[in-house]
Amino acid sequence: MAAAGADIIDVGGESTRPGAEPVGVGDEIERVLPVIAELAARDITVSIDTMKPEVAAAAVAAGAEAINDVGGLRDPAMVETAASLGVGVVIMHMRGEPRTMQTDTAYDDVVAEVAAYLATQADAAMAAGIEKNRICIDPGIGFGKSHLQNLQLLNDVRAFVDLGFPVMIGASRKGFLGSILEASGYQTSAAERDFATAATVSAAMGAGAAVVRVHEVAGALQVARTTDAIVRGQFENWGNIGRT
Repeated sequence: MAAAGADIIDVGGESTRPGAEPVGVGDEIERVLPVIAELAARDITVSIDTMKPEVAAAAVAAGAEAINDVGGLRDPAMVETAASLGVGVVIMHMRGEPRTMQTDTAYDDVVAEVAAYLATQADAAMAAGIEKNRICIDPGIGFGKSHLQNLQLLNDVRAFVDLGFPVMIGASRKGFLGSILEASGYQTSAAERDFATAATVSAAMGAGAAVVRVHEVAGALQVARTTDAIVRGQFENWGNIGRT
């Protein structure tokens, strides 16, 4: 993935798919540390995808440079850990936990409610000592949202950009893409949704997203670079073009 152009490799040792069972701290650390250490030794930027402060601390000690917390920094211990380590953080919106998140998808206004949550958590993070320039926010596509709500979030990425933090979008290969394709008569496995993922990459970055989290890097990189050149007119300064 790094050879294909990924700027950041996100390493996780616990599945966050809907209905997934939690993994113990020791098992999670055992899974991720060797991978992180090897990537860091190759000067590859790594983020640790975890909801556990103990895992985050061990991962940073092994070379990770950011904490991607799908729990949205709800755990005060995670906030304290991130602040003390001085690393980047991704604050994501999710209701409940992966095991239960799809049981509650009722919102009056999903965009407004998710944006308000992210703003509140970002403010709390800064109050705890996490610098603003270390914070990225993620509306949590597929995490406690219906297929329609996922589309509503993607249709209004600007609402999150306007909060003043870099926005990450992770829609790659997710189930709502399969539903869109199924409605058009196409049955797809997750691995067959990279073209559908590319549409989300272009739409999100065109609306101002700074980071996209994908499975298939090479194609997404082409989409991201081209979208940036079209929307932001940065073809003369490739160094400023958004990340994949």
